[in-house]
Amino acid sequence: MSVVVTEGLTKKFGHFTAVDHISFEVGKGEIFGFLGANGAGKTTAMRMLCGLSKPTSGTGIVAGFDIHKNPEKIKRNIGYMSQKFSLYEDLTVRENIRLYAGIYGIREKEIAPRTDLLLEELEFSHEKNALVKSLPLGWKQKLSFSVAIFHDPGIVFLDEPTGGVDPSTRRQFWELIYKAADRGITVFVTTHYMDEAEYCNRVSIMVDGRIDALDSPRNLRKTYESDTMDGVFHKLARKAKRQAD
Repeated sequence: MSVVVTEGLTKKFGHFTAVDHISFEVGKGEIFGFLGANGAGKTTAMRMLCGLSKPTSGTGIVAGFDIHKNPEKIKRNIGYMSQKFSLYEDLTVRENIRLYAGIYGIREKEIAPRTDLLLEELEFSHEKNALVKSLPLGWKQKLSFSVAIFHDPGIVFLDEPTGGVDPSTRRQFWELIYKAADRGITVFVTTHYMDEAEYCNRVSIMVDGRIDALDSPRNLRKTYESDTMDGVFHKLARKAKRQAD
C-alpha cells in the first residue's frame, strides 16, 4: 500500500523550475529518506506534498488525498516536524500535548490517558509541568516528534529534525522513528547527516529539481561504488549546476 504517489510532479516559479517532473511512491510504514543539497528542490517538493504549495503540473496523492483537490484534508491527516522547534515554549509539556491533541481532533476523554501514556514512554512524567523552554534541545525534539504523531497520522514529514542535536540524542530520536514505523506510520525524512540516510529503507537524492537516484542505501552504495552514503551523495551532488531553489 502506497501512502505517497507522485507522477510528473512539477513546481515552477516564473521561468525557474524548482521541482522538475518527479515521480515516486512511498509505502506504508516505510522510512523514506528525501535527500538533496541546498537548492536541489527537496523543500519545495515537501511543501507540495504537505498541501502547503500548489503544483504547477503533475499529480500527487498523500495519505489518500489529492494534493490538487484536498490540500486541507492532507494537512489534517499528516504529521509534520521541522528543525525549528514548533511547540509553544511558554506552555508546559502537558499543556503542549493537550493543545495539539485538540487541534488534531482527538476526543476529549482520550486526551488525558493518552497524554499520561506518552509522558511515561518518553520518561517525561516528572517534567510534565515544566515549561518547554526549560528543556534541553534533545528533549524538545523528542517531544515535538511525539506530538507530531500523537494523532496516529498515516505519514509524518520530518524536515531535518536532528539538526544541532548531539550524536547520542540523534540515536535516541531514531529509536522513536523506528517505533513509529513499526506502528505503520510512514516516515518521510530529510537530513544532512549521511549516517542517518543509512537508517532509511530507501533513499532518494535530488539534483537540480530531479530525482537522480532512488533505492535502498545498500543498493545505492553498490551502484555508485562507495563504502558510505556520504560518498554516494557527493558523487551525485557534484553534478548540480544551480545554487538555490
